[in-house]
Amino acid sequence: MPKLNVAPTKSNLLSLKRQLSFAEEGYDLLEEKRQILIFELMNRLARAQEVERLVTELLRHAHAALREATLDSGSESLERVVVAVNVSSRQTYQPRSPEGGHPELNLTDQHLMGMRIPKITVQIPPAGAPFGVGGTSASTDVAMLRFVELLPKLAELAELQNAVIRLACELRKTQRRCNALSKIFIPSYRETILYIAGTLEERERESLTILKMIRDRLV
Repeated sequence: MPKLNVAPTKSNLLSLKRQLSFAEEGYDLLEEKRQILIFELMNRLARAQEVERLVTELLRHAHAALREATLDSGSESLERVVVAVNVSSRQTYQPRSPEGGHPELNLTDQHLMGMRIPKITVQIPPAGAPFGVGGTSASTDVAMLRFVELLPKLAELAELQNAVIRLACELRKTQRRCNALSKIFIPSYRETILYIAGTLEERERESLTILKMIRDRLV
């Protein structure tokens, strides 16, 4: 590892020792952060895989109910009743309920190791018959309710996938910093400190030798 281009003086030696101590402390903190990020990443990745399997299963049941509703009422009839689905200005789908309420999407931030990770929650209003009694069958209501009940899990899956991506990016940055400290900066500091310490010791020995020769001549 190449030495730093600094003059071999006592002041530089003291300065490099302080910088080395600071770099080693920073490396320890980054390594601790890296371990926490790995734990959080693996934990959320496992949860995301489990929720994804559950979402796939719920989607299968919802689409099965939709196919049954199509067989019962026909595709044209279902297309007419989709006007019962209201789209808000935030482009969030909000199926109507008999009480007039809509599923509410809440987006907040949770903080982890200096990161901001979105937290998504969905509040579902009390269940009811989304459509009128004419033109549809009970299977249409079942299909609608199954898709509505799917929303919280979809929000949870989106939250976990977003967290996994952000944690992976932060982990890569932390790993690069750890590598830079452990493989470049810290070895360079140590080698330069050894070089300066050796140079100063050699100068001190030379000075002692010169003083001894002067003393011998004066005697």
